[in-house]
Amino acid sequence: MEKGRPHGFCSLVLDRTAGPGDSRSWAPFRSASLRRMIFDAMRCGGSALRHDGRADAKAKENDQKQRSGSVEKKNGGSEKLSEILKLSGTTCAGVGESAEEEAKRKADKLQELKRVVEKLQSDDVLGGAMDVRRLTKENSEARTTLALLGAIPPLVSLLDSEDLHCQIASLYALLNLGIANEANKAAIVKAGAVHKMLKLIESLNMSSNSAVSEAIIANFLGLSALDSNKLIIGSSGAIPFLVNTLKDLDITSSAQTKQDSLRALYNLSISPLNVPLILETDLLPFLLSTLGDMEVSERILSILSNIVSTAEGRKGVSIVPDAFPVLVDVLSWTDSPGCQEKASYILMVMAHKCYGDRQVMIEAGIVSSLLELTLLGTTLAQKRASRILECLQVKKGKQVLESFGGGLGAAVSAPICGTSSSSADPNLQSNDCLEEEESTMGEERKAVKQLVQQSLQNNMKRIVKRANLPPEFVPSNHLKSLTSSSTSKSLPF
Repeated sequence: MEKGRPHGFCSLVLDRTAGPGDSRSWAPFRSASLRRMIFDAMRCGGSALRHDGRADAKAKENDQKQRSGSVEKKNGGSEKLSEILKLSGTTCAGVGESAEEEAKRKADKLQELKRVVEKLQSDDVLGGAMDVRRLTKENSEARTTLALLGAIPPLVSLLDSEDLHCQIASLYALLNLGIANEANKAAIVKAGAVHKMLKLIESLNMSSNSAVSEAIIANFLGLSALDSNKLIIGSSGAIPFLVNTLKDLDITSSAQTKQDSLRALYNLSISPLNVPLILETDLLPFLLSTLGDMEVSERILSILSNIVSTAEGRKGVSIVPDAFPVLVDVLSWTDSPGCQEKASYILMVMAHKCYGDRQVMIEAGIVSSLLELTLLGTTLAQKRASRILECLQVKKGKQVLESFGGGLGAAVSAPICGTSSSSADPNLQSNDCLEEEESTMGEERKAVKQLVQQSLQNNMKRIVKRANLPPEFVPSNHLKSLTSSSTSKSLPF
């Protein structure tokens, strides 16, 4: 830029042409050309006429970007499609490899299970039984596959062995095969395993081989869970064995065997056809005498609930000495809602079905326990207690009708109230009879009132004691009013 020129203006280079005689002179410009050049220079800000190459380079770069953008727009779909195809190809290849590995693993597992069954059918029976026990402990597929391959019959036949280790291995292998598999449970019983187990019990001294006894009880527990097996196991003679094992528990058996025996007896008691077989043993007296043990009380009450569902079972329970006092005492076990609910169910069925047992329940003090249960029990226990009270109320009504039925019948055949002189006035005669009946009913109501008042007092004392309240918490006049309202509504006593 020349000195003295204002900033922003570019110098105009004028072409010079050589004149004749080697002399140079400035060529005249046309006015139109000069104006056009000045206009272009001013429009571009003067920088467009610089010859540094920046504008051209920038223009070329923009052109390249536009061309590349158009190419990307044209080929974008094809490039994405190719990427998707590459990704899908990789995924398919991975899936194919994993499927092949899974198929290979299953094939190897099948070969292993086949070798185990071959062991059972060869001389290495003990090794095969131990393998079955190991493989079926936590693998449901192995249980199904081994049963389909024919592992159950050799294991059942192994129970006839005289080797104690083979017997135990076979018992626990059969036990694991039947876990959560109803088809295997049915197949084991069908193969004659129950009868072979009982034969094994008879041939062995169970006091010195408690491991065999525990394994057999565990098998009875698992097999009896299937409904179709209940009657087969019950009629085979397994119930006396379970009862004897339960009674001799403190001598030869463990706590786990105790639970397994009770649970097996519970499964068998579900079938009504097994109830007479249970009554042939001394299980009921033993259960009622053991009912105070909180560890097994709820299971015992579950068995009794199944037994009283039949007429024979209700009769068997009612003839056991002190059966009702024991069951009534369970109603006061506020720390065990489950026991309360089951005991109230048993007493409700007995009171509803057996009319003669209601008086025995009243004599055992069931009314006070029921009143307490209606206040402190669970919702289900409260409903059942109310049902029992209704049954006892019906009994009381029948007793009142029976006590006055004879007198009413005699009054119809011949007058029993008043003299011959009073017979002339029938209204007077009827008034005298009503007064006598009212006096008799008044004595009956007094007796009922005293019984209800005594039950309510005992009930309130228990509630106050358990709630740690002072004895004067419930005033005596409140009890009297409550008693009068109770007798007016003819509550049972």
